[in-house]
Amino acid sequence: MFKWKKLGKIFNPTLTSGGDWMREYAQSTSVLLLESCVRVYFSCRPLPDSTGKYVSYLGYVDLDRNDLTKVLYVSEKPILELGDLGTFDEFGTNPASVIKVGDQIRIYYCGWTRCESVPFNSAIGVAQSRDEGKTFVKLGKGPVLSYSPEEPFLLGSPKIKWFNNTWYLWYASGSDWLENNGKPEPVYKIKMAYSSDGIHWLKEGRNSVAVKLEKNECQASADVFFYKNQFHMLFSYRYSVGYRAKEAGYRIGYASSDDILNWKRDDSKAGISLSEEGWDSEMISYSHTFELNGNMYMLYQGNNFGKFGFGLAILED
Repeated sequence: MFKWKKLGKIFNPTLTSGGDWMREYAQSTSVLLLESCVRVYFSCRPLPDSTGKYVSYLGYVDLDRNDLTKVLYVSEKPILELGDLGTFDEFGTNPASVIKVGDQIRIYYCGWTRCESVPFNSAIGVAQSRDEGKTFVKLGKGPVLSYSPEEPFLLGSPKIKWFNNTWYLWYASGSDWLENNGKPEPVYKIKMAYSSDGIHWLKEGRNSVAVKLEKNECQASADVFFYKNQFHMLFSYRYSVGYRAKEAGYRIGYASSDDILNWKRDDSKAGISLSEEGWDSEMISYSHTFELNGNMYMLYQGNNFGKFGFGLAILED
């Protein structure tokens, strides 16, 4: 069983003096370790338009390597442009996962577009950086992983990893839209794909994690890492409806694997839960783990799906 000690909220976008593109939300963090700092990427939003609709952008903050509670720099502009008219990422890039393999720095992101009968659809794109992750350029206008006859919509929440000379991508795959008081709500589960080049993918074609709450339990953000001779996965899960309230909102679950393909779920071993009060007392989700200076850390978002920022925890046991 893991045991995480919370170190508090690290960054709140509603309090930053950044541009109009970063007014709310710091969602779905992902870390790039640099010699000068720890760069934390996240998805943020400007204020909604007159009809209440959002767009989303990707930005970052640099944290002090010797004191991760200290913010050194906040990006002054988005690291990636939104897509052109009609493309899969015209209205947003959220969430994203960054990786450095050799001299390559890539970011895999969920691009989404608006729809008529349901709020949105999404697919997964990739971009590459040549300036240490300050900006990224897309490797094409289309996605590298998109819907198919078996996965009809909503591919998103990418988590990219490199193990044993193979690219692995865990993602959320939509299976249904549910009508809830006249409003459609998505249902999605965690799946995995693998690749030799990170561009052309083979989908494993099955759900990675068993359900616990209900048949339509939603799962996302499969943060996989290898630790003490075993693969571990921290992921986010929630009820299919009513999840904007505390009782049915996001939690962090856990699964383990010996072969990276077959996972055994046991949420009691996640080692982190809601606080009694404060910014993470109603929701806790979209974790990202990383190692630094001999310690294991976790970044995560709290209430309101990360509207007021992300926090940090350190592994104690």
